[in-house]
Amino acid sequence: MESQNIEYKQSWKDEYLKWICGFANAQGGTIYIGIDDNGNVVGIDNAKYLLENLPNKCIQATGIVPDIELYSDAGKDYVAIHIKPSEQPVACNGKYYMRSGSTLQELSGNSLTDFLLRKTNSSWDMHIVPDATLDDIDADALRFFIGAAVESHRLDESARNATPKEILRKLGLLDKQGGLTFAALMLFGKDVEYYCPKAAFRIGRFGASQADLFFDDNIVCPLILMPDKVIQVLRSRYLVAPVKYEGLRRIEPLEIPEDALREIVCNAIVHRDYRGTFTQMRVWNDRIEVWNSGEFPPEITAENLMASHESHPRNDLIAKVFYLAGFIESWGRGYEKIRDAFLKEELTVPTFEQVRGGVMATIRRERFVNINIANDGENGGNLAVIELTEKQQKIIEIIIQNPTITANQMAVIMAGKKRTIERELSSLRQKGIISREGGARNGRWRVNN
Repeated sequence: MESQNIEYKQSWKDEYLKWICGFANAQGGTIYIGIDDNGNVVGIDNAKYLLENLPNKCIQATGIVPDIELYSDAGKDYVAIHIKPSEQPVACNGKYYMRSGSTLQELSGNSLTDFLLRKTNSSWDMHIVPDATLDDIDADALRFFIGAAVESHRLDESARNATPKEILRKLGLLDKQGGLTFAALMLFGKDVEYYCPKAAFRIGRFGASQADLFFDDNIVCPLILMPDKVIQVLRSRYLVAPVKYEGLRRIEPLEIPEDALREIVCNAIVHRDYRGTFTQMRVWNDRIEVWNSGEFPPEITAENLMASHESHPRNDLIAKVFYLAGFIESWGRGYEKIRDAFLKEELTVPTFEQVRGGVMATIRRERFVNINIANDGENGGNLAVIELTEKQQKIIEIIIQNPTITANQMAVIMAGKKRTIERELSSLRQKGIISREGGARNGRWRVNN
């Protein structure tokens, strides 16, 4: 069968020189001429011609010479063209191609730039930013990284006593002439938006449609601090964290596995194309969508993402720092960890797909939909001994998530009438379950224990 490294063609066409180029730019492979898509030998009549002429065609079009062998099966001749992976970029008649899965991709724009950078062992974040100095580095952000890296045992304890210049040079973020890389200024810069105007991680809470934006947050900070800040904002405003007790210990786990959520957030930050637009997280009633600019590298597809694979970071230096801080793994295991965390808690595994020039992760909010505040006391407080209707439970969930929400907004989320929501709010206030702080316009709801 055809695969990443095998292609079957019943007869030769010169356009297949692009396939030779694509294999050379990927992991190498073999093109069989005279075999159909099912792997059956159908034979060719011009085997001798191909053996004599294909090498010259390949040299003229691609600059490489593949190994060509003649085989015979039941009196039918077929040819095998063996292509080795090239350490240098290979073009076919001035255009670049890449084998990805069982398909051929023509590279252009940012994908071509990234490919050429990878082939020269470079990445976009390695570029030196003119006029940037150590004064542009946030010392607190750098100290945070050092602490995290030492605690993860990926930097020695002596790093705590190193100067910022020594640390940045050790990380490859500062060259011998004192030039700072783009990665240094994104990871630890005092003003990341100055160097990347769309550096923000945007989060929005939506109702029934894209037009129903209830509230949002725009998180801008050094990238090394961003995962923690994103999780903090999600926990405080967007996600449900039902209170549970283990003995006398009160715990508040998020509705989805927090380690897996953090991995998804880190992936969006590390693998994002910073020449594109903002990282975006849309929180809906039934799902969370996380989108970052920049498609999968050619070696990765949505189909093989959850399987074991090599790590192919878009931004090598940013990925290195996140690894040393203990935020990600360096062996391409992040998606496996996400899958395993969701399966362990019997939740639907998130999906990942290429869409709108980027990668989107979709997480189902199964616990948000099914949470029962009055079920058995595991969610804390005195709510367990008060009988609540399903609608009242839903209102409490929404208030926990967003204390400043209005009755109008609740009605949209619950697909109900404002008058009905106001009646339920009044009932909950009479029971002492919720209270109101401040006025109707600028006040906020409080869930009482």
